Amino acid sequence: MTTTLQTRKRGLHRAWIVAGVAFVAILGAAGFRATPGVLITPLQEEFGWSRGTISLAVSVNLMLYGLTAPFAAALMNRFGMRRVVSCALLLVAAGSGLTILMNAPWQLVLCWGVLVGLGTGSMALVFAATLTDRWFVRHRGLVTGILTAGGATGQLIFLPVLAHLAAAQGWRSAAVTVTVAALAVVPLVWFLLRDRPEEVGTTALGADPGAVTALPPVRAGGAAAQALTVLGSAARTRPFWLLAGGFAICGMSTNGLVGTHFIPAAHDHGMAEPTAAGLLALVGIFDVAGTIASGWLSDKVDSRILLGAYYGLRGLSLMILPSLFGATAEPSMLVFIIFYGLDWVATVPPTVALCRQIYGAEGAVVFGWVFASHQVGAAVAAVGAGLTRDHFGAYDLAWYVAGFLCLIAALMSLAIARKASSKP
Repeated sequence: MTTTLQTRKRGLHRAWIVAGVAFVAILGAAGFRATPGVLITPLQEEFGWSRGTISLAVSVNLMLYGLTAPFAAALMNRFGMRRVVSCALLLVAAGSGLTILMNAPWQLVLCWGVLVGLGTGSMALVFAATLTDRWFVRHRGLVTGILTAGGATGQLIFLPVLAHLAAAQGWRSAAVTVTVAALAVVPLVWFLLRDRPEEVGTTALGADPGAVTALPPVRAGGAAAQALTVLGSAARTRPFWLLAGGFAICGMSTNGLVGTHFIPAAHDHGMAEPTAAGLLALVGIFDVAGTIASGWLSDKVDSRILLGAYYGLRGLSLMILPSLFGATAEPSMLVFIIFYGLDWVATVPPTVALCRQIYGAEGAVVFGWVFASHQVGAAVAAVGAGLTRDHFGAYDLAWYVAGFLCLIAALMSLAIARKASSKP
C-alpha cells in the first residue's frame, strides 16, 4: 500500500483528472447559459417580441440556474456527481434543441428558461464546491478559482462563435450548436468523473494516507429534505444573510445585467453585435486570470476583505460604464472590459471559502443556497433592465443602480463574522 501511494505521489494525482473533467462541464454550462445574450436581438427581429418578453425567459433561466443549485448539491450527495451532471447535460441538449421549433414566447420560457436553467443549474458553481471538498485538501482555493474560471472560459469560447453563427446563419444554428456541444460532453463525464477518491483506491489530494472523504449525512426524506434542512439551519445565522445578500447583488451586476444586456446595450449605441460579443468574451479572458488569482489569494488572505474590495471596485466601474458606450470599442471601454473581467467572478472563491469555514461539512449545500440568491438577483436584474430599456429607451438607470448596490455589498461583506453563531 505504501509503495502504491508513493507511486501515485510521483505521478499525476487522480484529483487533477477529475478536476479537468469538471472544468469542461462547468465551461460548457457557462457557455450554454450565456447564449441568450446573443439571441435577444435576432428573436426580437424575427418574432417581434419585446426585450422585456424575451428577458422573462432569460430571467427564468437565471432563477432556476440558481435555485437548482442547493438541490443539485444534495442530489450529488445522494446519487453522485457523475449521474447528476450527465442528466443535466441531457436536459441542456433537449432545451436548446427544442427552441428551433418554437413560435410563441411561452415556448422560449419552457425550453431556454426551464430546461436549460435546470440543466445548467445542476452544473453550476456548487458542483465546483462539492468536487473540491471531496477531492482536495491542499490547493482548495486555487482549484476553486480554476473551476470558477471555467465559467469565464465557456463564455470566451461560446459567445463569439454563437454571435457569428446567429449573424451569418440565423439563431437556430446557434441553438443546434449548443445541443451538439452538450451531448459531446456526456461521455467524458460518465467515463472519467468519479464521486469520491475511495472509488479509485486513492485519497484526496493533500489528505493523510488512509483518510476517508467526509460526506454530509443523508437525511430521511432525500435530497430535497437535506437541502431544505440545511437552509433552515443556515438561515438562523447572520453570516448566511450577509453572504446571500452580497451574492445576490453579485448576480445582479454580472449575469443578470452585464452578461444579458451588454450586447443589446452596445447595439443601441451603434456597435455591431459580433463586436459587442467579442468584448464580452474578452471579459472572459481576463476573468480566467482574475478568478484563479482570487482562488490563490483566498488560501492566504481574509476572504471578507477580498469580497469587500471586489464589490467596491465593481460598483465604481459600473457607475462610469454609461459614458463609455459608442459605435466602436474605444480605449476607455477596453480598460473597463479588462478591469471588469478581472473582477467578474473573483467573488466566488472567497465566498466558497467562507461557507466552508463557517458551516463545515455542509458548506457546499449552504453555498448552493447562497448561489441561489446570486441567480435570484441575476433574474431580477435581467428582467428589470429589459423593462428599464423598454420604458426609458436606454439602460443608464440600470447601470447606476447596480453600481450603488455593489457598494452596499462591499459593506455587507466586511460585516461577516467568522462563526455562524450570531443571529440575523
